Amino acid sequence: MLSKTDKEIYQQIRNELKRQQTVLEMIPSENFTSPAVLEALGSVLTNKYSEGYPKKRYYGGNEFIDNIEQLAIDRAKKLFGVEHVNVQPYSGSPANFAVYMAVCKPGDTIMGMNLTDGGHLTHGWKTSASAIFFNSVPYHVNQDGYIDFDELRQLAKKHKPKLIWCGATAYTREIPFEKFAEIADEVDAYLVADIAHIAGLIVGGVHKSPVPFVHIITTTTHKTLRGPRGAMIMVTKKGVEKDPELPAKIDKAVFPGLQGGPHDNAIAGIAVALHEASLPSFKEYAKQIVNNCKALAEQLKENGLKLVTGGTDNHMVLIDLTPFGPGKGLFAQEALDLAGITVNKNTIPNDPSPFYPSGLRCGTPALTTRGMKEEQMKEIADMITEVINEIKHYEMPTSKEERDFAIKKFREEIKSNKKIKEIRQKVLDLCKKFPLYEKM
Repeated sequence: MLSKTDKEIYQQIRNELKRQQTVLEMIPSENFTSPAVLEALGSVLTNKYSEGYPKKRYYGGNEFIDNIEQLAIDRAKKLFGVEHVNVQPYSGSPANFAVYMAVCKPGDTIMGMNLTDGGHLTHGWKTSASAIFFNSVPYHVNQDGYIDFDELRQLAKKHKPKLIWCGATAYTREIPFEKFAEIADEVDAYLVADIAHIAGLIVGGVHKSPVPFVHIITTTTHKTLRGPRGAMIMVTKKGVEKDPELPAKIDKAVFPGLQGGPHDNAIAGIAVALHEASLPSFKEYAKQIVNNCKALAEQLKENGLKLVTGGTDNHMVLIDLTPFGPGKGLFAQEALDLAGITVNKNTIPNDPSPFYPSGLRCGTPALTTRGMKEEQMKEIADMITEVINEIKHYEMPTSKEERDFAIKKFREEIKSNKKIKEIRQKVLDLCKKFPLYEKM
């Protein structure tokens, strides 16, 4: 149908499908949904408008939408073991802002991990609404890359935050929720766990759960949970005990506070993904993600590369390129992209060049979805190392004019690099052994 209606869009979708099929997708926040989730996303549910909540809609004709949303809610409550779930947030950032709206007033003090240390924009970074409307006091990691809980406790006692975030976007170790809880309880702060990256690992039993320790949980649904792009906000038993009205405050913040009608097709996709995550096979999948990441990390270290914290407990590794000089993340990302290995440049703790970062963030969720295991991770680590060796002599100047020239020269030269072309062929051969979406 689309191929006849809009050939241009159809062709770009086919191009993207081919790209996904023929590259090694290693951005930790990306994954491949099941065909069943894709089917729900592309369904007639996108035609319905459903302002409100199940049995409390502002439009008629929502009896089946009510059933779908209630299924998603019930499945999430059972899977995570929480008291209340809202499945309507459009994405992770709106979900996090809904939490602020539910429990904070403009100007209240909030705390989250500093962005360049591995935190998320919405946890109080200076250019985010979370710091524009609230008084943000960030905490940091130690020199070894682990969270500095001594600093966190001192800052919390001094500033008495209304809300503390635990969770990150570039942190490779298990998050000790119990340590956060001790500090949050001392200062009577709301403790919110943003588990966007690790939700699938938690339900898969390979990362500890925040449920006994925090008041509120937010998560996206498209990373390790392997669902559609969307988000959920959950309230725990501890949260209800702190504030019996907290579930109602969360719901009111989402709608009508920040959103209108929910994306019913995405909610259906979330329900499907939650069902898939409840199956025994998902536990094996989650376990394999971590095993793969550990194998990747060990081989990268064996090859002489430096990793932030020296390794990983979860689904991602953070490569520190500063031994080769500052600001090489862009060179490495673009060279790896040409080789068919998709990663993202990323800041590392105490990064000397935050605008041109010195790190690479790599993950294993999507590779694991394709069926790859430890043997392939070692092979991929070797390919990553070979590419980094091809770019490590490029320097990132500090002045804009010199930097622009250096980047332009790099891009011209790297296109004809023989080693990268050889690795691109290796990637294609590996992808053929682990096919993706064959029938599409």
